[in-house]
Amino acid sequence: SAATLTVTHTEALTLNGVDRGVTNTLSIASINEVSHRIQTVTTSDENSLVTLGAAAGAGTFVTSAVKYIRVTNKDDTNFVTLGLEASGDCAYVKLGAGQTFLIYSDDLDAAASGGIAHGSVSFGDITGIVAKANTSAVDVEIFVAST
Repeated sequence: SAATLTVTHTEALTLNGVDRGVTNTLSIASINEVSHRIQTVTTSDENSLVTLGAAAGAGTFVTSAVKYIRVTNKDDTNFVTLGLEASGDCAYVKLGAGQTFLIYSDDLDAAASGGIAHGSVSFGDITGIVAKANTSAVDVEIFVAST
């Protein structure tokens, strides 16, 4: 049966004796499918982490049903390059050692020019998330929740 996923982000910081920490919580209702795994990402090729499409399958999630994706770099030294693919475009994010990347929707626009300031954002569905380690293989933790 479906349940509510509660995502809590806490930033704890005391700066010059003043508490600057904050906690934000988001509840995502009707989650009934979860994939949680740790995968080794190599330096040689793109490593597929998540595939989104029209039908569910091994390692593939229904695009419109995905409500939350988290990728955490479990390494203590090396970074991972994440690639988010959508509508023939790709955006890249450097995920440092111990860092986490979150996505709450399947929408992405990646373009060489234009963008939000020019009113030319055109979202497409994310079709996949790939990764490549920089200098040696690293483990990443992947959590996908969908309805």
